Amino acid sequence: MEIIEQIEEWRRRYAGWQKERDASGGNDDIGESYPFVKNRHAPFSPVRRALPMLNLALISSAGAYLDGTAPFDTTAPGGDLSFREIPAQIEPEDLRFSARGYDPAAVEADSNSLLPLARLLEFEGNGIIGQLNPVFWSCCGFIPDAGGLVEAMVPRLVERVARNEVQAALLIPASRLCHQSVSLIARALEQADIPTMTLAVVKEVVESVRPPRAALYNGKLGSVAGLPNWPEHQRRVLDEALRLIEPMDQPDIRKLVVELESQVEAARGER
Repeated sequence: MEIIEQIEEWRRRYAGWQKERDASGGNDDIGESYPFVKNRHAPFSPVRRALPMLNLALISSAGAYLDGTAPFDTTAPGGDLSFREIPAQIEPEDLRFSARGYDPAAVEADSNSLLPLARLLEFEGNGIIGQLNPVFWSCCGFIPDAGGLVEAMVPRLVERVARNEVQAALLIPASRLCHQSVSLIARALEQADIPTMTLAVVKEVVESVRPPRAALYNGKLGSVAGLPNWPEHQRRVLDEALRLIEPMDQPDIRKLVVELESQVEAARGER
């Protein structure tokens, strides 16, 4: 199964968008005319271990990189097609973010809002997951060239994830365009027999790109893993999404109920 179905047709639409964008001078956003990938089918790999036995990988498109190292190139017209492999035990103050396409205020206030390492390590400690993989993977949030992404970056990323003997991967986007990038990565991982779960807050993009498994809720771009400095909200989002990995037996987008519970808490003044 193709990661991008009818890729030549997509390339034609993308070239038209580039021409239109160049004529208008471009800006930091992709605009309303960007040609999101349109897939009709999705690959699917069943889970072969229970969640408390899984080595779980985290893949983020928030543009995280280590302080003192080169940032992602957010000025590249088609996007920076590199990725970073970062220790999961990193201290939050040692991380920096190359943000484009999303407001970095939330992740700068609390990195767990996009990169929930503390929450996932808690899950490891209390047995919800077997373990968090010792390294996580970070890519740039602004990659409009989906064709370049699947040809240049995705094969190398999938190879690294597989080499770490990962049994499942959680993918978390930061921006609207990120939803496409992580969905395409998820499709490639499932073709390599690695089950995935993609968190999502933009319904139309995941419906168009079709990641194998997606957990959708009424969250906010820039804090897709849960609101900043609200650990319980983050735990609820992640716990509900991860517990869907096992029971899903075919490609699907599931709606989380976390938003309703959080609205009740907010109304009570609880946080």
